[in-house]
Amino acid sequence: MRLVKLIGIIAAFALLIAVIWRFGPARIAVSLASADPLCVSAGLLLVQVQVVLSALRWRFTAARLGQPLGVGRAIGDYYLGTLLNQLLPGGVAGDAVRAHRNRTEGAADWKVPAQAVLLERIAGQGVFFLVAIFGIMLWPLLGEATIPESMRHILTGSSLLAAALALTALLLFRFPPKPIHLQLRKLKIDLARALLHDRAWMAQAAFSLVIVASYIAMFMLASAAIGAPLPLPAAITAIPLCLLMMLVPATIAGWGARETAAAALWPLFGYTASDGIAASILYGILALVGAAPGLVFVLIALLGRKRR
Repeated sequence: MRLVKLIGIIAAFALLIAVIWRFGPARIAVSLASADPLCVSAGLLLVQVQVVLSALRWRFTAARLGQPLGVGRAIGDYYLGTLLNQLLPGGVAGDAVRAHRNRTEGAADWKVPAQAVLLERIAGQGVFFLVAIFGIMLWPLLGEATIPESMRHILTGSSLLAAALALTALLLFRFPPKPIHLQLRKLKIDLARALLHDRAWMAQAAFSLVIVASYIAMFMLASAAIGAPLPLPAAITAIPLCLLMMLVPATIAGWGARETAAAALWPLFGYTASDGIAASILYGILALVGAAPGLVFVLIALLGRKRR
């Protein structure tokens, strides 16, 4: 399994290098070097908004499951988790650390902390997928003339695949197979407690919509910073597709896959592939640098271990 992950990571970075080389490393470097400082600063500020709101969403979810989390602890651990997700493959290492650090002291009970982390991510990813699917389905209506025939087929196929996956998930929840019946039953109960009961869905939806909007706005700012401001329809079409690439497990924070998608999509809005790559690279840099405060919490965690 480790070998497979290593091969995937190497392939992702090889893809990143190949796509940069193919579309002009010098031009991409110039775009990055001349990035608008105001847009860059606004992007870094948005990362802080994302982390804090995500931490508050996690705290709310944990409280619904009976696990109290202090605001400071939640924000600190979320910075730590975000940084680790940016640096380690798979995008879930930071989530595992959050669950580990908040397990029941002494009893090493992972159940509620792990559920809180899992359901918090489900709340966020669920809203993001809805936005992405809505954008994919709406795209042909927004700018059909600018979409190549091959891309139109891809979008149609993606919509059908998304609908099929959603239908499959609903059927599994409604008619679960016997081997996983008990586990799904427990998951449904926890999902209802954390996301639905007592109008919890309103808070979850509000948190998640603002967080997803901040990710999209950050990508829009990154593109504007390198001199390729995108039209508003791109916010619900091209950008969600690029962000979806970050969920590919065989990458580190989506590097390589995200840039490849941007290289294919930016020309649809009148820009070059190199503009898309530069915007995507800047987005990745902003996400990584914006999570840098997590280093403080890494040091705190290390010092705490030494004192023990």
